[in-house]
This record gives sequence, structure tokens and C-alpha cells, in this order.
Amino acid sequence: MPEYLPLDIPDNPRLGNNITHFARALRRAGLPVGPGRVIDAVRAVEAAGFTNKRDFYWTLHACFVNRPEHRIVFAQIFRLYWRDPRYLEHMMSMMLPAVRGVQEEKLAQSAEKRAAEALLDGKQPDAPEKPDSEKEETQIEIDASQTMSAEEKLRTLDFEQMSTAEVAEAKRMLARLKLPVKPIASRRGMASLHGKHTDWRRTIRAAMRNGGEIRSLAHTKPRPRWPNLVVLCDISGSMSQYSRMVLHFLHAVANEKGAGWAKVHAFTFGTRLTNITRHLATRDVDQALKAAGAEAQDWEGGTRIGASLHAFNRDWSRRVMGQGAVVLLITDGLDRDDAGALEREMERLHLSSRRLIWLNPLLRWDGFAPKATGIRAMLPHVDSFRAGHSIQSLEDLANAISRTDDVGEKARLMALLEG
Repeated sequence: MPEYLPLDIPDNPRLGNNITHFARALRRAGLPVGPGRVIDAVRAVEAAGFTNKRDFYWTLHACFVNRPEHRIVFAQIFRLYWRDPRYLEHMMSMMLPAVRGVQEEKLAQSAEKRAAEALLDGKQPDAPEKPDSEKEETQIEIDASQTMSAEEKLRTLDFEQMSTAEVAEAKRMLARLKLPVKPIASRRGMASLHGKHTDWRRTIRAAMRNGGEIRSLAHTKPRPRWPNLVVLCDISGSMSQYSRMVLHFLHAVANEKGAGWAKVHAFTFGTRLTNITRHLATRDVDQALKAAGAEAQDWEGGTRIGASLHAFNRDWSRRVMGQGAVVLLITDGLDRDDAGALEREMERLHLSSRRLIWLNPLLRWDGFAPKATGIRAMLPHVDSFRAGHSIQSLEDLANAISRTDDVGEKARLMALLEG
């Protein structure tokens, strides 16, 4: 429950209009608020009164919130909308570009930036003016309208080269991206009117109910079985920007119903392995990634790929890989540990998985070659080697993940490695 400042109520308040605009802000922030709930909220406030700020908060909360993950979004927007001046100043400062080392950095809580964007409705606050000595004579105005050409450019732009606004738009595009998978053929059958195999047990049972007369044949078809998706994401210093974007994408995949995956397991590694699967189950993406970042203490640290894979193979492989799992390994492969140990762990991981797909952002370079020791040790033990530096590369992954014949760039690079 947030702290509230006294609410200044005018003599002739337009409370109904204010509640309507408040509901619109909630809807822009992702809450399922429709006209019916707005009418219920106005009637509830009329019945409960407007004399106590705590009662007013919980009255609107009861009308607009019906999921646990929406509580924090509601609380942030409520404080900002109903005139908490200090909080408004904090929100506006978060929307401005910050210069590291010049102004104090403020860590945003879950859903704070979303609340600010919803209330500002896409309007950015004016940036502070530069001193006269730093002002340029020529002012360039940039048209930031979201056109198809801008979206196509953003789709191919490198994650590391994106501005703050482009990163925010890219995250929204990744939230809509899906990762479908085909079911695995199973020996178990299920009843079907047009199945290829005859179910003699059901056929005989039906005949016994009809005096031994077989009137029709029961049929079966293979029962579909969905694989697990296991993600091992490198969060070392060289991969930090890419891993953040990939985790946004994985959060959308983990919370997409009907995508086909039995379960999505996610692990991060830098100098040690961390299981963040339970955090991705949180519906609010800001809160989920904040919790995952708090648990992964080695964020933007060093890289020990071999030791991290050893920990996964030893502690987690049998738990999450027993159902024909597809493994996504997201790393640049720059490891300084023993290459022999890394190769052994990669081989074991490959043998335990149905398919092992390696996403490497270094493939964005045209002249990329498997020269690093870690890359040379890992490359022979993957099924597919693909780029993972842009939205387009993740879209290509979605189209190729169910294709068993897809090898990406592995064949070309193996030819360089063996030549």
C-alpha cells in the first residue's frame, strides 16, 4: 500500500471525468479496463463517498484490479494521477535521458516507467536546455512518427545500437513475437473418429455391450506431446544488452498460452548458473525481470561457460531435459576456461537435448570466423548456429526452430574450421 499525500478537491469537482481519464491510463498500461468497469467505479465512489483517501484507493482498486500482477501497476498510476507532486517529479525525471555520472541515478521500481508512459500518453517531457556555450546554431527536428519504414529499420537494428526510445519500442515488438513449435510424435494413442489405427480394446468392449456384435471399429491416432524449452542465457558484460532483450522475448514466450511448449525453463550464467524459471512466470514483465536480475548476482560480470554448463548438466539436466527438450544457448562463446572441459560439457548437453540451437550476436559481423578457442570447442556440438542480435534474427529463429534440417551458419563455419 503506497503512502498518500492529501488530495486537494476543488469546489466543483468533475470526479466522473477524472475517473474516466484514470481508467484510460490504466488501459494504456495494460489493465483490461472497459466502459462497464468505469461505470461501476463511478457508482462505487458515489456509494462509498470521497472523504477518506484510503477508502477511495481501495474502492477503485476493487473495480479495476482482478489479477495480482496488476496491483503494482494500479498503485503506481494512482499515485501519479491523483497528484502526488514528488512522485510526478520522479516520473518525469525517469522519462528524460540521463547522463551517467552527471546526475544521480534512480532505480525504477516495477511498472514505474510503464505508469509514466501511460499517463504521458506517448508525450515526452522537454529535456533541460543546454547552456548558451553548448547550444548549436542549427536545430534539427526529428519526426518520430511510427511508420512502417521505421519499424522495418528497427527490426534489423542491432540491440546494442538502439537508443532508449528504440529499446522501448523493440521490447513492445518482442512482446508480440511468438515461438511456435510442432508436437513430438508419441507412441501413446488417443481416441479419434478418423484415426489410422484400430483400437481393438474399445471395439471389443463396445461389441460386448451389443451381444458380441461388432457394429463399428474404434480408431486411435498418436497423442501429441509437446517438448520443453530450456534457455541458457549468458549475462556477462559483453552480452548484457543482448541478454536483456532476449529475456523480454522469453518472458512473452513463457506466458503465451497455446504456443505449444510444455514448459519454459530459463537459466542465466556468467560466473555461475542461476535458475530464473519461477520469475518468468510472473505476468508483469518489469517485475519478472527485476526479480531475475536481483537473483542473478553475476550480471555483467565475467564468463565461465564451461563451469556453468557443468553445473547445469550435473544439477538440472535430468529434471528439465527428460521430455525431448529443445535447448537455446545464448552466448558469444568467449570463454577463457579450459577448452577441453567446455567441449565435454557441450557434448553432454547436445546428447541430452532433442535440438541444441546456439544464438550468437557476433554473427552480425560479415567477417565472423570461428577463431576463438571457446567457439571452436562449442561449434561442433550444436544442431544450429544462428545470429541473435536483432528482432529480425529472433523472428528467423521462430520460423526455423521446428525445422530439423535447419543448421543456420554451422555448415559454413565448420567448413572454415576444418579447412
